[in-house]
Amino acid sequence: MNFDFTDREEAFRKEVRAWLEANLPDDLRGRAFAASRADRDEVRRLRAWQKQMCEAGYVGLDWPKEFGGRGATIVEMVILYQEMARAESPQLVNRGGVSMLGPTLMKHGTATQQQRHLAKILTADELWCQGFSEPNAGSDLANLQTRAVREGDHFVVNGQKVWTSMAHVADWCFLLVRTDPNAAKHKGISFLLVEMKTPGITVRPLRQITGEAEFNEVFFDNVRVPSDNLVGKLNEGWSVAITTLAYERDLLTFIRHISLRNALHRLVRLVKKQEKFGDPILRQKIASLWIAEQALQLNGYRSLSKILRGGAPGPEGSTSKLFWSQVDQELAHVATEVIGPYSQIAGESSWAPDDGQWEFYELLARASGIRAGTSEILRNILAERVLGLPKD
Repeated sequence: MNFDFTDREEAFRKEVRAWLEANLPDDLRGRAFAASRADRDEVRRLRAWQKQMCEAGYVGLDWPKEFGGRGATIVEMVILYQEMARAESPQLVNRGGVSMLGPTLMKHGTATQQQRHLAKILTADELWCQGFSEPNAGSDLANLQTRAVREGDHFVVNGQKVWTSMAHVADWCFLLVRTDPNAAKHKGISFLLVEMKTPGITVRPLRQITGEAEFNEVFFDNVRVPSDNLVGKLNEGWSVAITTLAYERDLLTFIRHISLRNALHRLVRLVKKQEKFGDPILRQKIASLWIAEQALQLNGYRSLSKILRGGAPGPEGSTSKLFWSQVDQELAHVATEVIGPYSQIAGESSWAPDDGQWEFYELLARASGIRAGTSEILRNILAERVLGLPKD
């Protein structure tokens, strides 16, 4: 594995670093590790930041030039994410659109769909949410029951989605629906693009332990969707969804690293400010967290090297998510030890370090072993597909 970047890649790193240092707003710097996307004012600021990054050419960096990107390599994408972490920049607010739906439309969408949506995805003029999970179709996504019936030049959609991030602020939703209820579970599914202002859509926020409501339930009651909004072929939406989920898996590897590294940097500053580095046990915990973060980065380099040699990410990539979940929770726990009772204070209080973000982070970390693949499922994947152990 080669750990060295080329002169061209290092020049790109300097370019990105200089731009971020000059342009990242102070009110967004350092908030990426515990930022909320539930607050509409916060989302508005994040949309403006993504648009500014887009105008500078740093959104959709790896998109082909004909679709508004720069045709960058995956190495340059890694460098961009590393520099965003170094600058403590927030993630892209429209990341589902940029890194999941955008590439899906480039591969499966019509020319009209590409012209209509891709540019506004990059600028965050239109935010997207993902309508996949249902009450009985989370880990078993192919069990989804939301129906779409063809009536003339429209589909009529009825059903429910759940855990829909940012549905309350989204302009559009990319939606999986069952269009052939008599087909096998992975068959008869279609992929639709749905405008969230369409009559018949009801969004109900789900209050989380953090107090925010970024997740939502979404109900569809005779929602009419133009047939031109079908992505790919009718009843072949599962293959389209697999493309989307593959991009999601690759994206999350980088996003997790941004938030974890930001939190680690803030924790080190917190310990220094409170003059607690004299505690040898605390120093050992900080060192362990730092080593773990570096191990995650090196594992990412391993996957990157495999891709650059013509391979594809395999099930061993589950190790990153599994390990990240543990490190994320350990980091939150160490922070609460350092702060003590004041770690329970939320909001911008003079008693709470870092504007109360550590209270948010500690609560959010409780879900690290659940979101984006539960630790139990990941252990099964590693046991069966990597270690070759028998199924339960």
